[in-house]
Amino acid sequence: MDCIFCAIVEGRATAEVVFEDEETLAFMALHPANPGHTLVVPKKHVRNIYTLDEETGAAVVRTTVRVARAVKAALQPEGLSLLQTNEPAGGQSVFHFHVHVIPRWRGDGLHPTRPPIKRSTRPLHEIATQIKEQLR
Repeated sequence: MDCIFCAIVEGRATAEVVFEDEETLAFMALHPANPGHTLVVPKKHVRNIYTLDEETGAAVVRTTVRVARAVKAALQPEGLSLLQTNEPAGGQSVFHFHVHVIPRWRGDGLHPTRPPIKRSTRPLHEIATQIKEQLR
């Protein structure tokens, strides 16, 4: 497997690590969207959220919260965005589950969210019913 995040976890590739525990690693993004842009990854290889087990997901979220608070204390951003993408259509380019912790300042030019758009689609209750059936 040729995964850059696995190589970082295993010490075969370098990264500026800011936090590590038994299950996760947090390191600075090589091409940051803003100063302080940090990535949080599970140490074990997980392709995306669809294959992520709940225990590993909980560990990643715990580390993400810890890193977000540290970024806020260190850099005093005006806000913070968390970004997590899956598969190419969702914007995923490294196929190892990860969360971007991105400090934000007004006018920074980043637009990771879209404004609300009214779309003609199926009624919400129909879609909700399909999702609820899968959650049972």
